[in-house]
Amino acid sequence: MSITISPVRSQRERHTFLTFPWRIYRGDPNWVPPILSERAATLDPRKGTFFKRGGVAECFIAWRDGQPVGTICAADDTYANALRCPRDGMFGFFDSINDREVAHALLQTAVRWVAERNLQTLYGPFNLDYEDGYGVLIEGFDCPPAILCGHSPPYYQSLIESFGLTVARGEGLAYRLDLTQSPALQQLEDLAIRARRHTSVTIRPADLSRWDDEVRSVHMLLNTALAHLPDFIPWHLDAVQALLSPFRQIADPNLILFAEANGQVVGFLPGIPDLNEALIHANGLRYPWDYAALAWHMHQPHRQLTIKSVLVLREYWGGAIPILLFAEMLSRARSKGYQTLDLSITSADNPRTPQLAERLGARLYKRWRVYRTPLDDLQRE
Repeated sequence: MSITISPVRSQRERHTFLTFPWRIYRGDPNWVPPILSERAATLDPRKGTFFKRGGVAECFIAWRDGQPVGTICAADDTYANALRCPRDGMFGFFDSINDREVAHALLQTAVRWVAERNLQTLYGPFNLDYEDGYGVLIEGFDCPPAILCGHSPPYYQSLIESFGLTVARGEGLAYRLDLTQSPALQQLEDLAIRARRHTSVTIRPADLSRWDDEVRSVHMLLNTALAHLPDFIPWHLDAVQALLSPFRQIADPNLILFAEANGQVVGFLPGIPDLNEALIHANGLRYPWDYAALAWHMHQPHRQLTIKSVLVLREYWGGAIPILLFAEMLSRARSKGYQTLDLSITSADNPRTPQLAERLGARLYKRWRVYRTPLDDLQRE
């Protein structure tokens, strides 16, 4: 039967779009359902951070025989596109049954949408945020992702690449470190002891009573320490605030570490509980009883701590600061009973972090791939 693609207009279509992933991942024990209300807010032009900074987006549903068989969102990140060339058309919220005709129809719809806005490439997948729904999983399907990391069926890679999309950048990587066994941890502590004798750098926990100041420090480090990465786009302060705010109530400030030199913040290493250990049981909070399940699992001890960013000003690379930050983090994590440390997502384009992870004895356990292709190579009509 033929496939039709329709934009999301009504409240009923919006609900179908938001809940479609439950059709794809039904029975997948490693899928962590997104919190439905948060997913809805992200796509709401009145609430979503993407729209508040001027972004434009439209959602689409693929239908066959009256049943939804796929979804996609096409977007113009006007803030980022004002700073770079070529100007990218973003796609995300991509889900599809295992059918090339369906997937290709969705992607072609996105191509037409971004072409109509004079954008030059198709870039993604990202869920209206370059840190949300990053890429397609290509390795590590055997375990759940850590918080803020995506999960997708193995066939998505084939669906996307058969359309003609090409790899955009170095793959996204996730490492896991066993805090109970790694022999490298003692070596790290020995290095830290020696480093403390020869540096005036101090490591301090976050001060949540000075939340706005701490956010501004992270904003500065993001835009300075990561500026060397390919295609780097400076972070908007609002985006940093939106990224960090959900963790304000659950973060342990003693595991959010800053490095200071001469009274200035020069490094940042945040450790947060891997809430996916609880969220995987919460069904996206679709129904009232899901809240009880989440509350019970949230009160269980978390086994994994996850680190989402390692930021050190470039002039301090190769010095004592990374050693001191990680040594302090690992000591504190073990004292609080964490058994594993997740490092995700880092990029193969930023080799210092993978090198550090491997030196600590961490193992690579997941990989994601992002795509970017000129529209001239994709337009077929």
